[in-house]
Formats: sequence, structure tokens, C-alpha cells
Amino acid sequence: MPSNFLDLLSADVSNDTDGTAVDRIRVVLFECLFDELADQRVTSLFNVLGYEGGFPCYAIAGYPARSAARTRASIEKIVSDFGGNCLTATHTLGVLSINDEADLAQSIADDGDDTLGTADHDKNEAQDRTVVVALITPVGAATPELICNTVASAYDDARPLALGPQLRGASGAMRSIRSSLYCLKAAPALAAAVHQLPRPLRNDDALPERALIGDQDARKVLVEAVYGSLANASTDNSTMVTVSTFLKYGGSLETTAKELNVHPNTIRYRLKRAAESTGWDATDPREAFVLSCAIALGRVAGLS
Repeated sequence: MPSNFLDLLSADVSNDTDGTAVDRIRVVLFECLFDELADQRVTSLFNVLGYEGGFPCYAIAGYPARSAARTRASIEKIVSDFGGNCLTATHTLGVLSINDEADLAQSIADDGDDTLGTADHDKNEAQDRTVVVALITPVGAATPELICNTVASAYDDARPLALGPQLRGASGAMRSIRSSLYCLKAAPALAAAVHQLPRPLRNDDALPERALIGDQDARKVLVEAVYGSLANASTDNSTMVTVSTFLKYGGSLETTAKELNVHPNTIRYRLKRAAESTGWDATDPREAFVLSCAIALGRVAGLS
């Protein structure tokens, strides 16, 4: 971004008396972050708003309890009362479609000439997918969990709420926002797989679901952290072999023991040691799903 343009933006903010200049920059900044841009231009926009260097930050995303404007105002006031700073924005959460063109054609065929009805339906659907994102810098001794639980009252308590990781700089802000939005997208699938949806949702809560809908950060964690922990848990690769075989045969101790030519108690022992060393328990249905996805992604990546 040219320095003379940044000078104009800075001057615009310096002379801002009603907040409109700051709001214009905020809108542009969030559009960049939602589009997963985090280059020097985005860093420059943060600088204009007073966020300099590798500033720490984390994102919170959820569905507004009332209007998006009131939700944003409530969050900003709560964070300000804590003595912190935050930027908020409204975003329409994208939907996944197997075939967008086929969906559009079917929609036209179904609706016929009911253009007004279609417009109303689209408007209501967009409102239903409207989320409020808050990008917050750490507030003294207040942890992200404390701030998130405090601002949760501004969000719809009947719908998912997500807390992104605390990272640094423009790139960290983009990744934390991206993570929180992917958690919201993954929530319907996760809700069908667990007894109760965590509130707030965090990074690790929906790793497989996030990976399945294209979140590269989730795929990286599954491959490097989860698959990597299995691969490095033993020098003879027995942990990987035991866990993958156990999962392959649907969690059957007897079949796994027969396949590996050992006693079932040996499999129990190995699985216990694997859970202790990797943090993931193959005998737990949810964690078994995480492990299965990690092993599949690791093998697709060509890792041994």
C-alpha cells in the first residue's frame, strides 16, 4: 500500500471527529481479513488504527442475540470496561454446496416467477447466517476465556460461539478469525457427534470437521500434531501400527490382537500407553474419529 495513501488515511483518522474515518478503515480491514489477506497492506491498516508490530490478539465469533449492531456495541463496551481494545464487524457466514450451479437451477425451477418470495427467502437466510466477529487484544490479567464468557451474553445462547487462538500481528489476526469462523461452520456436524456442544468452541474441538470443509490450519494440526505424535511415540512404530489396526477393525481388541499376533491384554496396554504419550485415546469414539482423520491425512500426505 503506497505510503502517501497511508498518510492520507492517517490524516483522515487524526481529523476524525465523528468516527466515520475509523469506521471506513475498520470495514476495509475486516474485508481483507475475511478474504484471508494478511500482507503488508493489512499490517499498514492495523498501524493506522493504532495496532502496531506483532500485537497479540484473538477472535470471538457468534450469532447476535438481537441485532448485529447492538451485539457489536455490547461487546465493545464490555471490553472497554475491562480496559481493553477491540474491533468488531458483521459477517455473513458462507454455506457449503456440492454443486452451486445445480442448486441455483433447482431454485429457479422451484420458485418459478416468485421473484419477491425468493428475495425475501434469501434475505432471511442471510440474516440467519449473520455473525458478529470481535478481534480483541489481551486485557491485563483477563484471559481470553474470561472475556469470551463475559461477552457471551451479547450472543445468541442457543447457537454456537467460537473462540479463536491467541496469536500475533496481522497474520495472527487473520488466522484467529478464520479459525473461529470455521468452528461455526463445523458446529452442525460436531453437534451430531458429541453429547453437548462446547461453548465456546475452540480450535481442537472440531479438528476433523474443520479439515473436512477445507480449513488448512486444522489439516496441519491433524497431520503434524496428531499423526506426528503417533509416528513419534515409539521407535519401532508399534504405536502407529497398534492404533491404526485397532481403528481399522472398528475398535475390536480381539481382532486387532489376532491381526498383530499378540494377546488382547497387550493391545490394551499399548492403547493406554498411546493415549498417555499422544493425548488421544483410540478407545473413545470421538477421539477415535480424530485419530482416523489424522492417520488418513498423514498417509495422503505421503508420511510414513
